[in-house]
Amino acid sequence: MSILQFIKENNLAWQPSFNGEIGNDLVGYRGALIVEEGKQLSPDRILPPKVQAKQVLLVSNDDTVTFFAAELESILHFEAFFERYKAFFTPATLVVLYVTDLDKNGTFTYEGVTIHAYSLAESSVWNELLDLSGLDKSELKKLDNKKKIDVLYEGLLKTDCAAKAMSYEEILSHKGTSSKKIMGAV
Repeated sequence: MSILQFIKENNLAWQPSFNGEIGNDLVGYRGALIVEEGKQLSPDRILPPKVQAKQVLLVSNDDTVTFFAAELESILHFEAFFERYKAFFTPATLVVLYVTDLDKNGTFTYEGVTIHAYSLAESSVWNELLDLSGLDKSELKKLDNKKKIDVLYEGLLKTDCAAKAMSYEEILSHKGTSSKKIMGAV
């Protein structure tokens, strides 16, 4: 089963903006993914998810995820996230997480999968990935959604995404308070 089938069959998609083929036998997804469902109020009414991976960008072949990036509100949500989606990750999967309550960036291995974890202060995952890959945002604006995902994915494959090597326990010790700044009208 592909991750997109898994997401669909388990109703894990949350506000997707793209879900489909991007070319070269790869599929992409952009949106949020449910980690922990919201409370079921009635047969046809459910509260928003308690925990979600936000701003998800993933690329997958038939059975494994080749690239996954998302925002987690807390590093404490990592284990629940990983447990839910780990069947689709391999040691070759490029995983980049932006965590709002992480005080230090670090790269750690969890159940054989390398995770690059970065603090997310005020930007979006998309913009952070563009910076990480060195791609120019203005050039991507002209492309359609699937081509944007493909170009970013290809750019990240050529990028060293590693931060300081740490254990998962060390990463947990760098949990701070949420550092994300909400920008908008004052």
